This record gives sequence, C-alpha cells and structure tokens, in this order.
Amino acid sequence: MGHEALAGRPSAGLLGSPGRNIAAGLVYMAVVIAMATGAYAAAGWSLGDAFYMVIITVYTVGYDEVRPIDTPLLRTISISTIIFGCTGVIFLSGALVQFITLNQINQVFGLKRMNTQIDKLTGHVIICGFGRIGVQLAKDLAAGRTEFVVLEQDDARVEEARSLGYLCLQTDATDEAGLQAAGIMRAHTLATVLPGDASNVFITLSARSLNPALEIIARGEAPSTERKLLQAGANKVVLPTHIGAERIAEMILYRETAKLIRGSDRMVDFETVLRTLGLNMDVVTAAPGSPAVGQTIAAIEREAEGAFFVVQINRREGEAITSPDPDTRVDTGDGLVLIGRFLGARSQFEAGGKAGLR
Repeated sequence: MGHEALAGRPSAGLLGSPGRNIAAGLVYMAVVIAMATGAYAAAGWSLGDAFYMVIITVYTVGYDEVRPIDTPLLRTISISTIIFGCTGVIFLSGALVQFITLNQINQVFGLKRMNTQIDKLTGHVIICGFGRIGVQLAKDLAAGRTEFVVLEQDDARVEEARSLGYLCLQTDATDEAGLQAAGIMRAHTLATVLPGDASNVFITLSARSLNPALEIIARGEAPSTERKLLQAGANKVVLPTHIGAERIAEMILYRETAKLIRGSDRMVDFETVLRTLGLNMDVVTAAPGSPAVGQTIAAIEREAEGAFFVVQINRREGEAITSPDPDTRVDTGDGLVLIGRFLGARSQFEAGGKAGLR
C-alpha cells in the first residue's frame, strides 16, 4: 500500500507525527483549561479558585472541591471539564509515550542499520576525529564519492556527522575495539586527524598492528612528532601549521607561481588529476646552505631517484624559467616547482638536508 493511502488513515497520522500530536494536545489542553476556568469565574468564583479547581479535575488528583458544587451550572461545568480535560490528558500522555518510544526505536534501528552498512564496506577510509580537519576531510571524501567511516567521541560532533548522512561510530579511536568496529581489516586508508599528537601516535601504532597493509595518513602538530608518527607506522604525515605557513610564504615569495598553481579552477582540476595518479605538486625554496644550491636540475632529479622532477624555477630576482634545461643550476633563494611522488621533499632544499630522497 502506498504512502498516500496510509496518510489518509487516522492511525498513519498518529504514528507518523508524534511531535505534531504533542503540539496539538498542548493546544487542546490550553483551550480546555482556559474555557473551564472562565466558566467557573463566570459562575462567581475567583480566578485562583477556578484555575485550581480545573487543574485538580483535569489531572484527576482527587482533592476536595475548593467550593461546593451545588448548582446545576457548576455540575455541568465540572462534568464537561472532566470529560474534555481527561480526554486531552490521555491523548497528550499517549503522544508523549509515542514520541519517546519512537525515538528510542529509531535510534536502535538506526544504529543497527549503520553497523550493517559498515560491515559491508571494503576498501573504505576511516577518519579518526571529526574536528575542523575531520569535517573538511569528510566533506571532500563525500564529494568524491569515497566511502568512509568517522570515529568520534564527542556527542555533539557525532550528532553533526550523522545529521550530514555520514557513517559515524561514537567510540574512542585509540581503542582497538573501535577500529575493529570500523572495519580496519577491510579498510584501504586510515586518516587520524585528532588535535593531540599523542593520540595520533597511539592510533597509528594500533592501526598498523591490526592491518600491516593499511595506508595511514596522520596529522601532527609539533615538528618533532613527524618522525615519531613515521616510526609508529604512518605512511604520510601532514603538519597543518607548516602547510599554512608554506602557502603564505609561497604567495609572498613567488606571487606569479602561486597564482599559476592555486589561482584557477583549471589548475585545481589538474592537481586533482595528479592526486588521482598518486602525484603531488609543490613549490620549495633552496635555502642557504642547502645541498641543492649549486647543483644542476639533472643532478637534483638524479639524486631524487625518480621521486620528483622540476617543472619550473623561480629565480629570486623574479624570473620564471618554465621547463628548465637539465644543466640549469639552482641558486640560493630559488623556488622550484616540483611534481612527483615525494614525501618530505621540502627537507631536501633546507639547510643541512640530504641531497636526495631515498
């Protein structure tokens, strides 16, 4: 039977809109109480006595009448108050029970349905934490039609994630049971983006021990945490503070290149394609004392062993060299636009860094 047919039946309305029933019951009771109070007042009672009489009558508490009901008019008012008032109380009580029960049923079945969906996932992403980074990450994954599960402890954030239609388990991501409930053995990637470095290190250790083949991307706050996360088993480490500072420095030092790389929808699409191929694009600076200073492009790419290649040099004086000749040498302060499968490539161009990526 269709929804239209059900909507035409009284039972469908009762079962379908408990909130509306509560509102209707409250309005009905307010009208009954107001009319009954007015009737007693019209019969010569004070408003206080009239209201008190109506309340004890409607809620059937069994107290004595505040005044004798000794006239046909008062008896008619009392009988009417009993009939209409008690009917309203019964209806309102039923609506409240219905509202509470349906909410509990929906919660139970909703959790079961969500757990069933999670159990069917394979090759999905697990997001540990639904803070600022977790929210944006989930949004981007949803836009890319990638299946994912969010692990979060905070009640408000869990409610927010579920209201957005995301699969979300309210659990401690540092607990192996929570990771197992999220299907870590079948997952492709885990992104731990909690604000605490210690938690991210612990989650990385747990996730790596549970699934040695899992790709783990971890967030770090302190620079010293990057090494710890990599040792714990993370494949990649993201330092949000450093990324933000690097982008600002890039805009200041290499304005034209920044516009080229970040300033158009076409380049955004290009970067998306690169990421699909497992590649990245970035701009790094040859710092004073860096082993890259004085080397040719060919030597730098040879030392990188295929990890990346240089597509443009931005001279400190402002000149931009696109598709530089392999024999072109890098000077101090030059900015290099790199494309490749590099992890921590920026360290190669910092003072005291290694000459190549291993």
